[in-house]
Amino acid sequence: MMDDRSTEVIIAGAGPAGLATSACLTRYSIPHVVLEREQCHSSLWKMKAYDRCNLHLAKEFCQLPHMPHMSHLPTYIPRKSFIEYLDSYVDFFNIRPIYHRCVESAFYEQKAKIWSVLTKNTEEKDDRSRDLFTGKFLVVATGENSEGNIPDIKGLESFTGKMMHSSEYKTGFKFNGKKVLVVGCGNSGMEIAYDLSNHGAKTSIVVRSPFHVVTKEMIRVGMSLMRYLNCPIWLVDFLILVWTKFKFGNLSKYKIFKPAEGPMLGKAVRGRSPVIDVGTIKHIKTDKIKVTSGISNIEGSKVTFVNGEQEDFHAIIFATGYKCTTKNWFKENYFLDETGMPLQKFPHHWKGKNGVYCAGFSQKGLAGVSFDAQLIADDIANKLNDT
Repeated sequence: MMDDRSTEVIIAGAGPAGLATSACLTRYSIPHVVLEREQCHSSLWKMKAYDRCNLHLAKEFCQLPHMPHMSHLPTYIPRKSFIEYLDSYVDFFNIRPIYHRCVESAFYEQKAKIWSVLTKNTEEKDDRSRDLFTGKFLVVATGENSEGNIPDIKGLESFTGKMMHSSEYKTGFKFNGKKVLVVGCGNSGMEIAYDLSNHGAKTSIVVRSPFHVVTKEMIRVGMSLMRYLNCPIWLVDFLILVWTKFKFGNLSKYKIFKPAEGPMLGKAVRGRSPVIDVGTIKHIKTDKIKVTSGISNIEGSKVTFVNGEQEDFHAIIFATGYKCTTKNWFKENYFLDETGMPLQKFPHHWKGKNGVYCAGFSQKGLAGVSFDAQLIADDIANKLNDT
């Protein structure tokens, strides 16, 4: 059984990028549909974030188009308040995503000059249930973080303890007294390690690559200097690095090393965010959290590290990021690379040919989402006015 639905714009994904694009199109009164595979919008925030997860950036850098945050909210908004903001955004712009629609394929029909998007209705018991959506334009807004990534480690399947991706982690309460290994030293990994330690877990964290450690205030000052005073990025990095030296001292004695690029340049060029410290560094310095090298192999509960050390663990939590699954269904090879990310780099990443766009793939957080959404809606409006 298949239904055929036609509109001007098809948006795949109801995360912040899809919602922002929908709101911008609504302001132009452009008909569109938002498709979402989960049962709610913003599922990454609502279903896959740990309890203590908050916005690490100041609220002025974390708002969607045409709706600033309320003035009474704190500078760094808690997860619960941000979800309430997203719910209010959906209500205000009357965004009505169609849920339980998993996109199976999207392709451009040259003769008809339309996009055809085939979805599976995961709510229906009939496995053959499909919906076909057609439109002049397609916005890929499924995001950079579609599916949790777990690395291929020798012997991982033999691990006898509890194993999970960070998207499944909620709180360290259940790990009290347990030996837990966190794999991954990005913001999620460092914050989860801190949460585990606070809940009485005997916590270790794998650190394999260099990274910068900063505070929320450092990043806010740096971003403000670049946005409002047009300070060059090298100067901002210099100021932040001096600040971090006074704040944290020499972290190399704790097996934490800095990359060659500054924190802001590294984010701009490679999309690698600095670690915003929430208290983890203090726990590392006081041996409440142990820093380990990379994993060589696993056998039962025993983990062997590349430096030869061995240790038994009750649980392993993989804070090893996400992978983009867009290439599983997007069949046009001129727009995305093999990883599902845009072939064109920022700021030209958002637009392809034949009326296809992507929102939320700039690796610039919610500010990048807003940038994409407004450009996409403006471009579509201009094209429709020209016809």
